Amino acid sequence: MSKTAVIFFNLGGPDSLKAVPHFLFNLFKDPAIIRLPGILRYPLAKLISIKRTFEATKIYRSLGGKSPLLANTKVQAAALEKVLGNEHKVFVCMRYWHPMTKELVKKVKNYAPDKIVLLPLYPQFSSTTTASSFKRWYEESVKQGLKVITSEITSYPKCPGLVKATVELISKKIENENNFRILFSAHGLPKRIIAAGDPYQQQVEQTIAAVLSELDRNELDWVICYQSRIG
Repeated sequence: MSKTAVIFFNLGGPDSLKAVPHFLFNLFKDPAIIRLPGILRYPLAKLISIKRTFEATKIYRSLGGKSPLLANTKVQAAALEKVLGNEHKVFVCMRYWHPMTKELVKKVKNYAPDKIVLLPLYPQFSSTTTASSFKRWYEESVKQGLKVITSEITSYPKCPGLVKATVELISKKIENENNFRILFSAHGLPKRIIAAGDPYQQQVEQTIAAVLSELDRNELDWVICYQSRIG
């Protein structure tokens, strides 16, 4: 029986308050995030993670002491496995906290699939998310000798299922409302990354345009909000 491993890629998040500074350091030391030589990037990442730990810890404390991202992603993985059937196994791989790429490559190698599908849970492509995760995956695969036919799903900003699900969620909230504004929230990127040709902003706008075209309301009041103070 042929076996396929599907790899869910996501950002990751601290699994305890003690993990917050380590998660932040892993994030900011990524050359896709801070595009400086390692000799400069590492101390800068350390400094940023120290400065942001206090505020980030308060946020994660309000979320129950950890990020909910891993638990939510595991639910998605289980749902997809159920749909795909016994010949598919879905693995969750986080970029900046556990389960991280090194341990996932080992698990996939032990599973011994005939095919691997890389599926980022970022609908919009960015060099800072999808490309960074793919790069790390291939680096670790080479190190561990994982040689399997691999295909990539790079982006799906206008995927009908994504658009439909988003429209349904919004429609439930605005069904009996007349005075409202829809805030489409996306993570921010430094402007220099977008200026260098990263398609993220363009694909975010494609997603929103597709959602708006399906909403059964005229003259909607809406705006795109970019989260975080980096661009």
